[in-house]
Amino acid sequence: MARIETPRPIRGTQDIFGDEQRRFARVLEAFDHVRKLYAFQRVDLPVFEDTQVFARSIGETTDVVSKEMYTFEDRGGDSLTLRPEFTAGVCRAYLTQGWQQYTPLKLV
Repeated sequence: MARIETPRPIRGTQDIFGDEQRRFARVLEAFDHVRKLYAFQRVDLPVFEDTQVFARSIGETTDVVSKEMYTFEDRGGDSLTLRPEFTAGVCRAYLTQGWQQYTPLKLV
C-alpha cells in the first residue's frame, strides 16, 4: 500500500499560532494605531484580479508576469491572477469605485 505524504506548507509561508500569533496581533494593533493617528484609511482588495490589471501595469512580457504570477481561468474562461502586489489593484479600485471623490487619499 502506498504511503500518503503529509502536505507541507508552501515555501515562504508560515502558520502562526499561540504565543507567536498573539505577538503578531500586537504588531498589527500597533500598526493600526499609527495608521489612525495619521488619518490613513485601510483598504482591503480582492486576493485575485483580472489578469489584465497586472499585465498592463507590469508589462505583459516581463519576468514577473511570465514566472512569478499565479494565473488561472475561471469557469467562464476569464483569466484571473492571484495578486502579486497591491498597487495595480488600488489603481483599479480607484478608477472603478469612484474613489476620486475622496481625494487626496491616504491608504494602507
